[in-house]
Amino acid sequence: MESKTWNIMGRSVQAPEGVTFAEMAKEVADQIQGPILLARQENHLRELSQTVCTSEEITFYGIENDEAMRVYRRGVLFLMVKAVRETLGADALVVVEHSLQKNLYCEIRRPKMVVMTEQLLRELEACMRTYVAADLPIVKRTMRKEDAREIACRQGMQDKAELFRYRRASNVNLYELDGFYDYFYGYMPPSCGCLQVFSLMAYENGFLLRFPDPKQPNHLRAFTNPQKISAMFLEQMRWCQLMGVSNVAELNRTITEGRFGDLIRINEALHEKKVAEIADMIEQRLHQVRVVLIAGPSSSGKTTFANRLCVQLQVLGIRPHKISLDDYFVERENTPVDENGKRNYEHIQALDLPLLNRDLKRLIAGEEVELPYYNFISGKREYNGHTMRLQDGEILVLEGIHGLNDQLTTEIAAEQKFKIFISAMTQLNVDDHNRISTSDSRLIRRIVRDHQFRGRDAAETIRTWNDVTEGEAVNIFPYQENADVVFNSATIYELSVLKQYAEPQLFFIREDQPEYITAKRLIKFLGYFLAAPGTEIPNNSLIKEFIGGSCFKV
Repeated sequence: MESKTWNIMGRSVQAPEGVTFAEMAKEVADQIQGPILLARQENHLRELSQTVCTSEEITFYGIENDEAMRVYRRGVLFLMVKAVRETLGADALVVVEHSLQKNLYCEIRRPKMVVMTEQLLRELEACMRTYVAADLPIVKRTMRKEDAREIACRQGMQDKAELFRYRRASNVNLYELDGFYDYFYGYMPPSCGCLQVFSLMAYENGFLLRFPDPKQPNHLRAFTNPQKISAMFLEQMRWCQLMGVSNVAELNRTITEGRFGDLIRINEALHEKKVAEIADMIEQRLHQVRVVLIAGPSSSGKTTFANRLCVQLQVLGIRPHKISLDDYFVERENTPVDENGKRNYEHIQALDLPLLNRDLKRLIAGEEVELPYYNFISGKREYNGHTMRLQDGEILVLEGIHGLNDQLTTEIAAEQKFKIFISAMTQLNVDDHNRISTSDSRLIRRIVRDHQFRGRDAAETIRTWNDVTEGEAVNIFPYQENADVVFNSATIYELSVLKQYAEPQLFFIREDQPEYITAKRLIKFLGYFLAAPGTEIPNNSLIKEFIGGSCFKV
């Protein structure tokens, strides 16, 4: 067979035509820590099982890359699902409920809930490791949609059969592992041998499927039990049961049956009830609480939530006063810089903490305070005569990324603060084995909002998203368990509405742009959803913050 020269990550390699990416990856295994899971060529991601067809330079990725880490997680999930059926029988059903600190929380139903024991978990894990030791191949099988539905039904996976029903494509890719078929949204590893690091850990009513740390591929990612976040997910699971929608196929069926408006109204009523409950909690502590602090990641709907909370507080006779933390930025020349010399406005020291604490203490003491205004054009703090004094039955509301970090308000007593963490943590899954990424959901929200109101195209939003999420990992998520209460701003219906706003922006990204890979993944993801109009969404909804038409100033 004729040999060719290939350019692989700066190396020239001789290999025969028809070589696979997996075979090519062996040439650069010394350059990547941990297993190689994915290739990139001509700005397209490639599964390692694919044949190399062009002479363009090839780049390989290990789990330090987000896309490759997704491949690893899907592969281990496939092993687990197969092991459950092998151990408990073909009628065993495993459901991935949500992600928790980058782990997957799963429950087994057969068809009723299976009691998880350490012995059962060890049996499942041992079964998974036999597949790894044998390095069983994971084979992609492309087939007609009708044939894929028949296989899904035969294996008792009605969720996938229903999902395929709404697929526009005539063909479907199933993956086979030792005679068992499953469907996964995204690329898969070529075989089981590279999936060495994983663990099953009993948790709540099920177990956690744990994965390696991208920075230390031979070690599991550290886990600290986020009890408040876990409780919020359990609450969201109950909400899904109330609405009768737990996956995309059920959402699509709701649309086709003309019940989408009812779904919106129930979801919004649940949101309003939760906001009212939080206001009640604040009222019960009003003899102590003087400051409400609201924090959450980008596109979680903090602004609309704060406005809705203020309305509910006023219903209880509590007058809220909102203070913008943006007005407490230090002078621009004093803003901290990152390792690249770029001003870091998300650093907590970008705020004038002594001034903020001094003003808060004076307001709590009943003094009149002139509040600053930050001029973003000049980069200077200004005063324009805006004063505030707290009266009986009044409270301060601060919204910002550092709200849960006690370093923000060190001089305010703990009992005088009520902390709220808000994030869009969707409970909706594509199907039982393919969960929806909360980060992707927020990114879609942000793409829509940035285009609608900030004049930014989808490529620019995607380009800066990694910086946004890295900042959240430092400034927000480590403090989420400090919250007195967690509010989940995700709505079960939103992606069907956001789809029609986001898709045109994503299709506008060209194949030669670096953001194309993410855009392609999001386009495929949104393709699972039927589009639905947002005409029945009330104007105080969090979703209106992104699509427009909100009754609040956002």
